[in-house]
Formats: sequence, structure tokens, C-alpha cells
Amino acid sequence: MRLCIPSRRFIRGLCLAIGLPITARAQDLPTGTITGTVLMTGTDAPLEGAQITVLTTDRRALTDARGRFVLTGIAPGIWRLQVRAIGYAPQIVPDIAVGSGKPTSVVVRLTPVPRELQSVDVTASYFAPTIQATTSTQVLSAEAVRRAPGVQEDVIRAVALLPGVGITQPGRNDLVVRGGAPFENLFLVDGIEVPNINHFGTQGSTGGPLSLINIDAVEQASFSTGGFAARYGDRTASVTSITLREGSRERFGGEFSLSATGGFAIAEGPLGRDGSFYLSARRSYLDLLFKAAGFGFIPAYVDGQLKVVQQLDDRTTLSFLVIGADGTVTFTNDDPEKRYTNSRVAAPSQRQYFSGLTWRRLLSGGVLDVVLGRTYTRYTTIQNDSLDPPSPVFRAFSTEGETSLRVDLTKQLAPTLELSGGAVTRYASQLEYDLLVPGALRRDATLVPRPLALDTSFTADRQALYGQLAWQATPRLRTTSGLRLDRYGFLDGATRVSPRLGARYALNPTTTATASLGRYWQAPSYIWLVGDASNRLLSPFRADQIVLGLERLPRPDLKLQVELFAKGYRQYPRRQFRQEAVLAPSGFDDVTSDIPFGLEPLAAEATGRSFGIEFLAQKQLSDLPFFGLASVTIARTTFEGGDGVERPGSFDTPVIANTVIGWRPNPKWEISGKVRVASGLPTTPFITDGTFAGLQQFAQRRAQIVTYLDIQNLTGRENVSGLQWNQRMRAVEQNTSLGLLPSIGFSIDF
Repeated sequence: MRLCIPSRRFIRGLCLAIGLPITARAQDLPTGTITGTVLMTGTDAPLEGAQITVLTTDRRALTDARGRFVLTGIAPGIWRLQVRAIGYAPQIVPDIAVGSGKPTSVVVRLTPVPRELQSVDVTASYFAPTIQATTSTQVLSAEAVRRAPGVQEDVIRAVALLPGVGITQPGRNDLVVRGGAPFENLFLVDGIEVPNINHFGTQGSTGGPLSLINIDAVEQASFSTGGFAARYGDRTASVTSITLREGSRERFGGEFSLSATGGFAIAEGPLGRDGSFYLSARRSYLDLLFKAAGFGFIPAYVDGQLKVVQQLDDRTTLSFLVIGADGTVTFTNDDPEKRYTNSRVAAPSQRQYFSGLTWRRLLSGGVLDVVLGRTYTRYTTIQNDSLDPPSPVFRAFSTEGETSLRVDLTKQLAPTLELSGGAVTRYASQLEYDLLVPGALRRDATLVPRPLALDTSFTADRQALYGQLAWQATPRLRTTSGLRLDRYGFLDGATRVSPRLGARYALNPTTTATASLGRYWQAPSYIWLVGDASNRLLSPFRADQIVLGLERLPRPDLKLQVELFAKGYRQYPRRQFRQEAVLAPSGFDDVTSDIPFGLEPLAAEATGRSFGIEFLAQKQLSDLPFFGLASVTIARTTFEGGDGVERPGSFDTPVIANTVIGWRPNPKWEISGKVRVASGLPTTPFITDGTFAGLQQFAQRRAQIVTYLDIQNLTGRENVSGLQWNQRMRAVEQNTSLGLLPSIGFSIDF
């Protein structure tokens, strides 16, 4: 539950406190400004002459030749914009938080309406059409993430509320999408592919405890659980594409925020003749909290980001982005109990950055993007014994640095025909691994110790080409057909082809049927290749997917959706030391429980399947003061290992249900809450007797101020997040999540 009690001066803070428009005494209040840009969906061409209206007021504006607009004299509060342009579907943009400090900036994309329908008066919708992806795609604004209860303003945790998405355990961002392992998810930030978007991330996967993206910098996040376009590849489960906003071009401003777990500061403003900058920095107070609580392991992190945008001319923009993060875990080993507790924790310290230089050129009826990116991550993971002083029993020091060049072109060939295509090349120039896994932690199928100790490095390259054609065949039918070609130079030049098909058919003005069919390939993670000499022979694995859906908008602010999906895996990595199991790593809190990071012999031989049905109901905040989201997923996931026996997948969760509901009874209060119910994940039992007690038994499987109060786990339920072997007690014990967890803080905007 979230309660927000704002002061007289309002900001867009850690939660949204003021909702319905305030007009009674607007002349007595400081006013704010809304700036923005209106673009055409797909080509991002600026739309001149689009009309923007602040609903329930007389404030209006028209866009200029660059698609820009400015609305001044807006009373502080939460507003809705209606955007209309001739020949385009009108749209309502909710949750525009306006304060008297820095201007609020928005970007709106309008979708062309077929000529046959342009004379029809189309009702403005609160949901932007997702014509670029035919199925399984949802879009989250920064304000939607900010107000979602229990997600701690983390865009990845907000994604976990959507249908088809599960998590491995509370407190982690290891997304399980339609039964796929966390390493099957693709994350992009401003077009840059990011290996892991989390602090204290799991090497070779994409999960971690919390995102390193400051929600204040997010413009929107697009999330697809399947059927994604040919532009995206080398992942088989999902795509999360995060677009970051640019700084204000109107005036300098900033924000300072402080909560129970950390704080951040922001500065932004105009730069040069026609440019802007955005700079932010965050620091956690987890180290102070953990020390105060008497824990023996102390996590801490800092992160920062800088985005600079320069308009070179009316058609050309150059932007630069860099995001860096540093997370460390230190131990306090001043008594035997802390040394024993710490011996069961793998400390994942991590230093990383990713950066990109983007050149964008608007063409006649199209757009060309060229992105030069660089990612770098230094992992330092250690687990010690319980002796005094402690000695390492596991070590994984790894460095992964990769440079990429991406070119994307979108061109409107005709009013009903759109062509998109591109190419990307990636070169990992820095892959260095210093690893130590003792035999007691790495045993083969007969439980014979197989220690691993190596210090090695190599390089890797990969390339991809793609093309896609979108055709508005009739006013009701839109089809997409795409083809992608991937070449993996570090896998002996393996080449794979991925066809993609999709369609949307409007049954009536409020109901649309959708379908998609496609093949998706993914290469093994780099660290898997050093787990054994035979792993260099691994090949890409694939997933064939089909999705059928139905969308309905009974009201402009209400969306109902149902989707059926089926997915088949081939050549999936199988564990050779564990014949019954496929490789499905997520977070490793204790390397004594299982072999970590895929550091064992693997074979690309397993098969699997996932199928299910998903339901979604989403209500936007409108003239009715309620908002919410409800999603239900019913699915099954199974895999066949080396023995040919079909077993539940490691992330098989038959039922996942989420409900978020909020109420704004008046302009000064907002109350919201979240409930999540899910089936437990399968676990692997431990051997409890004899010489090998404590090993897992793989033959079986299972300037304005806002204050806020955020209470997580209101029911106080301590869910079991995993099983662990207690060496002292010689017994299996359950790891449980935290109970009631309140958080409080404030934010200042200027």
C-alpha cells in the first residue's frame, strides 16, 4: 500500500500524490510548463500542426516544424493531454506530472489512420497502438512505473507485473518469461544491448537485485514476451527496450531525493545553441542499514548517468549516453557466527559501464540511426570458508568488454507499405576469466570431484542482418514479415536464419485479433565456453514460437487482452554432470548448492516446450479516479535432459497472478496496493545421509516536496525463496523472504 501526503508545492517524486486537475484557485498557485514533441510512429518524422490540449482546461498548443510544442501557465498537478493530428489516430496521454520547478517533457507518437478511415471521427485512446509488434507487447511510461506499489521505482520490477512474467524469488530481477531462463531476456537502453542491467548481477545471465537505471531518466519502456520483430535477435524469451529522456532545453533544473535505502541528485538543462544535458547520481545506504542490523555481509552501490543531445540541424541529431555503476560486498568476520553465515554467501562485487554515440538523420518518409556502443563489466565473485581467518573456496574474476556498431533504417515506401532493415556487428575484445572451483563444489555424474582452475582470455565476434516489411493490406488488416540472419564468428562461423510473421486484424473498432509466428536463436553466454574444453563446440539454441491473441477496448481507458502461446526449444544446453538437467542458472547466493555460472561440461542437445494462456486487464487513470492492472498466466514448461525423460523446467510456474489497484479520492491523496500470487518453483532435493550429504540429488526435481510511505509485503507472509544445506545442523533449511517492510522518504524538485 502506498500513501502520499504532499505539501502545498507539488513535484513529480517517488510516487504520484496529486491527481485530478486543480483549477479552483490556479491564479494563486505557481505555474509550470509542459514541453514535448509529437512524432509519427515508425519513422519518427516530426508532425507539424498537431493540436495538444490539456483536458478540462483551455490550455492548447500546436506543434512547429520540428514537432515541438510548449504549454505554459499550467497549475501544478497531474494532467492528461489529448493529441490530435489530421490523418492520425488521436491519443490521450495520462499521468503528466507538472510542478512549478523544471518543465515536464513528453514525447508522443501518433499512428497513421488508413485513408478509408480518415473521415471517420475516431475516439482518442489512452493506449498507443503497438503496430510495430503484432503480439505480446506492452508499453510502460515512467510515471506508470513510479506509481506502481511495491516495485521501488525499478522499471524491471514493474515489468514483472505483466502477463507471462515470473520471478525466481522476491527481491531479485531475474525475469522468467513464458518459462524461459533469465539469460534468455534481451535488454536495450537507447538502442545499446546491455548484458546485465542490474547491480550485483549474475554472470552469464541478466538478473540481479535491482536495476541500475534511475527511473527519473526513463521516457518509456517497451516490453515484449514473444513475437518480437526481426530487428531483435540473439535472445529467445523477451525484449525490454528502455528509452531515456533528454534533459530540458528550456531551463536549468534539478532534483534531490532521499529515502530509507538511498538518495539521488539530478541536474539538467540546455546546452549550446540547440541541445541539452541530463546528469544524475545515486548512492545506496544499504551498507549503513546492514551494519545497523548486525549483518556480516555489507552491500553498497553507486551509479550515475549522463546524456547529452545536440541538434545539428533540422534533420540531424547527435546524442551521447554513458551509464556507470559500482557495487561491492564486504564481510565482517569478527565472530564465528558471522564467519559461518558469510561462508554461505557468494559476494558478487561488480563494476560496469555502457555508453553509446547515436547519430540520427530524418529522411523523406523515414529515419536512419547509427549507434556506436561499448559495454564493460568487471565481475569479482568470492566465497570463503568459515575459518579464522577465512580462505577462498570459490573465485570468479571476469572481465567482459564489447564494442558494437548498429545501423537501422525505417522507410515509408507508400502510405500502406513500410520497410525497415539494419545490420549490427559486435566485437568482444576483452574476455578474461580467472576461475577457481574446487572439486568438492564440482562433481561429475558419479560424484567424483572435477576441480576447475584456469586463467584464460579470448575474443569473439558476431554479426547480424535483418529486414522487415509492414503492409496495411486493408483498413482492417496489417501484416508484417521479417527475416533475420545471424553469424556467430566465435562459434566456428555458425550461421542461423530466423523468419518472422505477424498480423493484426480489426474485427470492429474496439476489438483486434493478433497472431505471430517466428524462430529465434541464441548463442551461449561467453562464460559457459570456459567451463570445459568441450564447451567451445556448443552451438546456438533455438525457440520456435506461435502466439494468438485478442485485444478489446470497451472504454478508451480500459484494455482487455487474452493470448495463447506455445514455444518449442531445440539444441538447448544440457548439463553433462547432471544428465537429467538443462542449464538454467539465475542468481547464485551460495556456490556450495550447485555448480555456478555454467562452469561445467555442456552439450547442445536438450529439447523443451512451454505453452499457456495469459489474461490482462488494464485501467488507466482518467475522469474515473481509479487505475489498476490485473494479469493471470496459466502455463507449463518442461524439458528433456540426457536421459530422455520429460521433467518440469527449473522455472515452471503453473499459475502467476498479479493485481494492482489504485484510487485517487481527491487531488491530494492516492492509495494503491499490489497482490502477487504464484505457484512455487520446482526444487532439487539434497542428499541428507552418508558421505555425500549436502549434495543435490538431481535424479529427482522441484523545490517542491513530496513525502511518501511505501509498505511492502503488507500481509507479512515470509515466502520460501529457496532451500539451502546447513553444514552445522546437517539438515536442509528454508530461506525465507523478509516480512513487513516499510519505506519512507522525500524528494525536492527545483
